[in-house]
Amino acid sequence: MNVKQLFDLTGRVAVVTGGSIGLGRQMAEGLAEMGANLVLCARKKDRCEHAANELQALGVKALAVGCDVKNPSSVQEMVDATISEFGRIDILINNAGTSWGAPIEEMRLEHWNKVMETNLTGTFLCCQAVGKFMTAQGRGSIINIASTAGLRGAPPEFQAIGYHASKGGVIAFTKDLARKWAIHNVRVNAIAPGWFPTRMSELVIERNKENFLKGIPLGRFGGEHDLKGAAVFLASDAAAFITGDVLVVDGGQTA
Repeated sequence: MNVKQLFDLTGRVAVVTGGSIGLGRQMAEGLAEMGANLVLCARKKDRCEHAANELQALGVKALAVGCDVKNPSSVQEMVDATISEFGRIDILINNAGTSWGAPIEEMRLEHWNKVMETNLTGTFLCCQAVGKFMTAQGRGSIINIASTAGLRGAPPEFQAIGYHASKGGVIAFTKDLARKWAIHNVRVNAIAPGWFPTRMSELVIERNKENFLKGIPLGRFGGEHDLKGAAVFLASDAAAFITGDVLVVDGGQTA
């Protein structure tokens, strides 16, 4: 098998949570460019429909599904819709996420819970539901979107401890699940992005732009194509011997 064949995703089916905008949309586009059919899911189905219509121009099929990853019934409905449409699931990217900024002394429990339930419990629920099909078919690639925030703490001026804790949890979850499902040939890896301007991060980046750039050796923030290669690599047969890994995409920030 040559290198082009190793990266080819033609005919495979990829579920991308939070896939309608931002980093999820970028990774979904990368998978589609390599031939994968897509299921884009998020709480706002209309955004998914808009993204799906655009991505189908790449010559793949794209299904839009409304899904709240915190809700087990909603997650199961998404999986059922995927199986009904395509009959298989080969790739899962757990990208849906949220954050809440507040000093730990003032953070309300409901805000902590919202972040943990979306970022960590949502990842668990989607892996659980999709994993039943992947383990049965004897193959699959799960990519959990962590963050460099899950690798280390932040200075006192940045107060989002729930986000840090949840992404650290995603990393530990990824490693443990990789050990558990390796016997089924289901690979479980994570991507830890650094600073990428998105709707969730753009305000923080704008306020701290110069300081952030000083800490990034490559001297820039993540761009609109910088996660495509990482997602395609971990989803493809090129990464067939990689599981339990965390691929950091941060311009050298954590080096």
